[in-house]
Amino acid sequence: MGSHMKTTVEISNALLEETRRAATQDGTTVKALIEEGLRRVLVERKKRGRFQLRKAAFKGKGLQPQLEGVSWDRIRDTIYEGRGG
Repeated sequence: MGSHMKTTVEISNALLEETRRAATQDGTTVKALIEEGLRRVLVERKKRGRFQLRKAAFKGKGLQPQLEGVSWDRIRDTIYEGRGG
């Protein structure tokens, strides 16, 4: 493995104790468990990839001619026209 860097990480006492017990049970070190956990998280993030909005278009002919070029406020008012308020 490449070079190493020493760093300090603050974690809760309860998590550290649980990690120490797990390391002892597994015959490994806290450092090894932390490295394994970080690797897993990074791999999972790469698998997820970037969020991509699904295509949610529907068939139609675009805006009605009277709404082309008007503000979103006017479009909204037209949509809700006659529905209370």
